[in-house]
Amino acid sequence: MKALNLKLGCIMKFPDKTIFRCFSQVSRAPVLPTKETEGYIANKFYADRFFPYPRQLRYRIPGKEIKYRSPEEAVSCVRTGDNIYIQSVAAAPQTLIKALSSVVENSDRKQINLYHILIDGELPIFTPSFSGKITSNSLFIGGNCRKHVNQGIADYTPVFLGEVPYLFRRRIIPVDVAFVQVSTPDNFGYVSLGVSVDITLSALEVARERVAIVNPFMPRTLGDALVHISQLDHLVYEEKPLPELNLPKEDPCRTKIGQLIAEHLIRDGACLQTGIGAIPDAILKYLRHHKDLGVHTEMFSDGLIELVENGNVTNELKTVEPGKIISSFLLGTSRLYRFVDNNPLVCMRDVTFTNDPGVIGKNDNVVAVNAAIEVDLTGQICSDSIGETFYSGFGGQVDFMRGAALSENGKAIIALPSTGGRHHSRIVPNIKPGGGIVTTRAHAHYIVTEYGIAELKGKSIRERAKALISIAHPDFREQLEQEAKRRSLL
Repeated sequence: MKALNLKLGCIMKFPDKTIFRCFSQVSRAPVLPTKETEGYIANKFYADRFFPYPRQLRYRIPGKEIKYRSPEEAVSCVRTGDNIYIQSVAAAPQTLIKALSSVVENSDRKQINLYHILIDGELPIFTPSFSGKITSNSLFIGGNCRKHVNQGIADYTPVFLGEVPYLFRRRIIPVDVAFVQVSTPDNFGYVSLGVSVDITLSALEVARERVAIVNPFMPRTLGDALVHISQLDHLVYEEKPLPELNLPKEDPCRTKIGQLIAEHLIRDGACLQTGIGAIPDAILKYLRHHKDLGVHTEMFSDGLIELVENGNVTNELKTVEPGKIISSFLLGTSRLYRFVDNNPLVCMRDVTFTNDPGVIGKNDNVVAVNAAIEVDLTGQICSDSIGETFYSGFGGQVDFMRGAALSENGKAIIALPSTGGRHHSRIVPNIKPGGGIVTTRAHAHYIVTEYGIAELKGKSIRERAKALISIAHPDFREQLEQEAKRRSLL
């Protein structure tokens, strides 16, 4: 199949009744690329193993009239048995979720599946009235779903975040309807996916119906975020500020961990991947005297802004997209949303790009910092569950750990407090029964607690056990030594 070449106009109407006309040479491109139409690849570093996407969302659909509807009218396109994608984090379209729950509750629609990663706010579907009608399926578990996943009311699909678009584009997980939230259109009719490009772009590409809230509070981010409004099928206009992250309070333990990483493991010219939380914020706080830092990450928050404004982050020494901060999604305060709005320094990318280990590893001096729930004495890392209780997911941890290992002078770091309470060590002889090993012994290079840094790269099991015991809380070191000797690790 090939796209039709048509020279037709596209009329767009907006809430203030203004109308403008834009033109296109190309209609909607085929949803699935074939050998004849492999699609446009924006950057030569996109990995071949991921499905090359056609970027048909940039095309204007000639002659399509854009109308705004009520939320209930917009979501009425959902059918029995549909898979619905919900956009991530602060971009989660809460108005559409509530409208869907109302429409489904009062109709005979059933067997509807919601696919999502972290989404802000409550999901109003975990009641007996929605049994058999709507099911949540987390690709990364958030706090609003955790209890329901572990009760068997909701589902969880373990997957590397960077491979989710592959599942969508290959129809391994078919997406019938996508619920998103976008910025208002520019003079050419382009809206932005704003703070959540991640897996959202791929879901929009393959969805039968695309339902969007157009919100002037959504920042206009660039890169892969831009979509032509004519590619959206059902629009709801809403003026509502994005939810803001409650920034973590300073914690002495996590501050010490951040200081150790910043002062001992990050050099001038490093390319950073850090997430959101007390430890990433502490790391950034202690980088105010570093020079020529770069950023290639899957997400970031407010802590990065000061380093940019202070001149610490220049991105000049990066190999991949030099001069730009590369990210996939954002979560922070209104300060962050203002910072990224129409800012050419920030380039939002599809997660198949941000999280591709081959892409990450092309940068030199990559420092990837990720968290863990437990680390055993051999270096196995449990990050998605507490024993048999599912807690979060795989996310991009393995992608960035491997990418940092491929980088020249790269450092793959796991950071965690030494204890999870007064009577619980997080350096353990064995992972709790049922606990998931997200990152293997071979991936583990540096483990950091408030008591120091254990370098495991190239170390034997015996050397690893000694190093990990040395950074455990002093109250647990004797017990860990006894267990290590029992297992013949020492």
